[in-house]
Amino acid sequence: MEKMQLITSAQPSAETLSLLSKLIGFNTVSRDSNLGLIEWARDYLLGLGAEVRLTYDPTGKKANLFATYGEGPGFGTVFSGHTDVVPVDGQKWDTDPFVATAMGDRIYGRGSCDMKGFLAVCLSQLPRFSREKLHTPLHFSFSYDEELGCLGVGGLLDDLKANGITPTACIVGEPTMMQPVLAHKGKRAYRCSVHGHSAHSSSPQLAINAVDFTAELIVKIREIAQRVRGSETWDREFDVPYSTIVTTVIHGGKVINTIPDKCEFVFEHRFLPGVNPEQVLDELRAYVEQTMLPQMKVEAEGGSGVNAGRVEFEILSSYPGLNSKPSDDVVERAIRILGAGRATKVGFGSEAGLFSAAGIPAVICGPGDIAHAHKPNEFVTLEQLARCEAFFEKYVMTTSVDAGQAVSQRGGA
Repeated sequence: MEKMQLITSAQPSAETLSLLSKLIGFNTVSRDSNLGLIEWARDYLLGLGAEVRLTYDPTGKKANLFATYGEGPGFGTVFSGHTDVVPVDGQKWDTDPFVATAMGDRIYGRGSCDMKGFLAVCLSQLPRFSREKLHTPLHFSFSYDEELGCLGVGGLLDDLKANGITPTACIVGEPTMMQPVLAHKGKRAYRCSVHGHSAHSSSPQLAINAVDFTAELIVKIREIAQRVRGSETWDREFDVPYSTIVTTVIHGGKVINTIPDKCEFVFEHRFLPGVNPEQVLDELRAYVEQTMLPQMKVEAEGGSGVNAGRVEFEILSSYPGLNSKPSDDVVERAIRILGAGRATKVGFGSEAGLFSAAGIPAVICGPGDIAHAHKPNEFVTLEQLARCEAFFEKYVMTTSVDAGQAVSQRGGA
C-alpha cells in the first residue's frame, strides 16, 4: 500500500481554536444537560447548509445530533464524537476547566482532549468544502452520555436505520495521537444487590449478613477473572491482552452494631472482541442459585425464620467491542493518509463498536493522548489539532475524488 505522509505545521487554524474555546465553555458533564452545545451546533451547521436531525433522551434534557452536508451517490463517512465530559469534582485544576486556556503549545480545559478538540476540527473545516463540489456526503454525529457507557448513540443509530440513512464508514475521534485504531474491547458494567435480613450485631444467628454474602460473591468474581486470564486466548496487540473482570464500587451497612440487610456493588467486564460476555453472567447467576441462596435459606431457617435472602443483577451499561478488518476501506484510507504502518488496538472503549455493529465500518482516530483524558489540567496540543485538520481535509478530498471517478466511470459505461 502506498503511504501518504501527512505534513503539517504545528499551528491549527484560528477557526479551530475559536470553536474549541466555544465548545469547552459549554459545561456538558454527563450528569447535566448537553442541549446548550447541541442547539448551538445545530444552528451553526444549519447556517452552513447542512441537514440536521436531533434524537432526545427520555427526559428531553439531552440530545444527539446527526448532520449531513452535501449529497451524491456515495453514502458518506460519519465523523463521530461525544459531547459529554467527565466531572471535575475533587480535581485540582490550575485553570478554570470550562475556559479554554492557551499555555505554550497546549490548550487546557475539560474536554480539550476527550473529545471536543476533534469536534472543533470537524466544525472548523466544513466551510472549506462546497456542497456542489463534494461527490459524497459528509455526516457528523455528536452524542450524549458516552462517558456513562455509550448510552446515547444507540438512539441516533436507531433513527438512522428507521429512516434509511446508511453511511458507508465512520471515524470516531477519540484521542489516539492521530494514529488509526481498528479494535477495542467490549464492556459490560453491572450492579449487584445482595439482600439479607438485619439483626443486632450481638445476635448474628438471627440475621442474613448481606455484606458477608457480598464478599463471597466478589471473591467468586475474582476467581472467574483469574481463570479467564489463564485460559483465554490472549491478543497481545492490546496493552492488556486478556479480558478483565473487576469490582470497582461497594456500599453496605449503616451502623457498627447492626448486621446489614443489603449490600450493593458494581463490577465491570472488559472483554476481547469475539468473547461472549453472557458466559460470565450466566456463571455468576448459577453460583448464586446453586450455592449462595441455599446458604441464605439455611441461615434464615436456623435463625429468624424469614427467608429474605436474594441476589439481583442489573446491567448498567453495555457496548460491543470493535474489530474492524485491516482491509476495510476506512481503515486502509486512514493508514495511507496518516503514513502509519498499520492500525493498532486499544483497551479503552468507544462508540465505534456500536457503529460497526450497525453495519458501518469504523476506525478510531483523533487528536490528543488518552493518558491526559479525565485528569485535572486536561489538554490537547496545537500540533495534534493541526494534524487532525490535515487528516480531515485529505480524507474528505480523497473520498470525494474517488466517488467522482466512480460516477464518471459508470457514466462512461
